[in-house]
Amino acid sequence: MCPESRPPASSEAVRRRLSRQPQVDTKPEMLLRRRLHAEGLRYRVDQQVLPGLRRRADLVFTRARVAVFIDGCFWHRCPEHGTLPKANAAWWRAKLNRNVERDRDTDARLRDADWIVVRVWEHDIRDHLERVVLHVRNTVEASGGVNSH
Repeated sequence: MCPESRPPASSEAVRRRLSRQPQVDTKPEMLLRRRLHAEGLRYRVDQQVLPGLRRRADLVFTRARVAVFIDGCFWHRCPEHGTLPKANAAWWRAKLNRNVERDRDTDARLRDADWIVVRVWEHDIRDHLERVVLHVRNTVEASGGVNSH
């Protein structure tokens, strides 16, 4: 993103907090990864799936061609928990809407390339981990088996 398109931080504390947001190894991602690994599932982490597309899946089951995305409620506009900041609201609305549009475009491109896309809300991992693990496991097994090292 070019600096001109960034809104000014509403405070120095907000700027620092946003700059420290993790993109990999988030708590929900680590919870899911640990449980899937304990189930014997093997996957790649934070991997570019389609050449030339600068988008990365959180978990990739290469042999089964399954890409798993763990969507944060704020960044991907969860209908249940998504919020919109009051400061710079118009800019944030456009930014978060672009995130959702990019998600849909990524899903379509992956499906066109014969990948299966699994999207999981962060709150589902927190609230329904076993159900998420079962869904991912069933999807991987149904589409080509379990990856193992």
